[in-house]
Formats: sequence, C-alpha cells, structure tokens
Amino acid sequence: GIVLVAINPYEQLPIYEQDVIYAYSGQNIRDMDPHIFAVAEEAYKQMAREEKNQSIIVSGESGAGKTVSAKYAMRFFATVGGSASETNIEAKVLASSPIMEAIGNAKTTRNDNSSRFGKYIQIGFDKRYHIIGASMRTYLLEKSRVVFQAEDERNYHIFYQLCASASLPEFKDLGLSK
Repeated sequence: GIVLVAINPYEQLPIYEQDVIYAYSGQNIRDMDPHIFAVAEEAYKQMAREEKNQSIIVSGESGAGKTVSAKYAMRFFATVGGSASETNIEAKVLASSPIMEAIGNAKTTRNDNSSRFGKYIQIGFDKRYHIIGASMRTYLLEKSRVVFQAEDERNYHIFYQLCASASLPEFKDLGLSK
C-alpha cells in the first residue's frame, strides 16, 4: 500500500482546513502532494469501488502525531461522506472514552498528554458511503509506567486525578483511602 511519513510540527498549520479536504476529495493519489487526506481519499475510493473494508495504519514514535493524524482522517471521511455537520462523528469517536484517556495517557518528555496505548478505530459506512457509526478499542497499555517513570515524566493522569480528589465525598464510595 501507500506509505506516508508525517511529522508533528507542534503547531497548527493551515494544511488541514476544510478547503484542503475538498482539494483532495475525488483526486488520484498520485496527482496530489503527499498528505493524510490523500491516503484517506484513496482508502475511501477503494472502499466504494471494490466494496471491501479498508485499513489505514498510523504508526510512529511517541509524540509523532499519530492520534492527530487519525483525527484528520476521520474528519476527511465525515466531510466527504456527508456526515460532518449531521453527526460530528469525529468528535463523538474521540470523546467516546474520556475515562480511558485518563487511565491511558501520561506526561512524557515530548508530550504532556501522550497516549500510552494503541487504538483501533472502526468506522461504519452505509450503502451510500455515509458514516453511520464508529467504535474505538484500545490495546497494549504500557504497564511498566505504573511502577516506573523516566525522569521528568509522570504516571498515568488518573493517579494524579485520584490524589487531587481525595478530599471529595465521592472518593469514599470508591473504597480507596489516602
């Protein structure tokens, strides 16, 4: 398949706006500059043409922008599939598990909110290729962080959130003590 190397510029760039989505929509991947939208368009076209499931694998080291790249691909699908304004599927999918984010994210030297687990996001389309739903599963939680953190890094956010809430009355119901 197609491989796209992306780097995280650590700032917002105007290369992910709505007009850029429309510029890539319907285009041949070899006619456009390399971009996450080109990869998403190719998967979308292949899904429609061959009526087969497609996969986009986003891989990279910590802080490379994998989660952000997945968000941009979902935004592309929601826009070209006519679902962006109707369901705001991107926001719903990414906000579907805030508890898992607290349990699975930690501060690293490269990223204050680094995801320490893998995500498998499955997006469902109807016969007209509109998004009808999505689910997100997590895997490979980095368990070593529970007992050890590198210098200048933190444990999972949930530990600090629990400590900060120790004086709240709801904390007693959790069966935990200070």
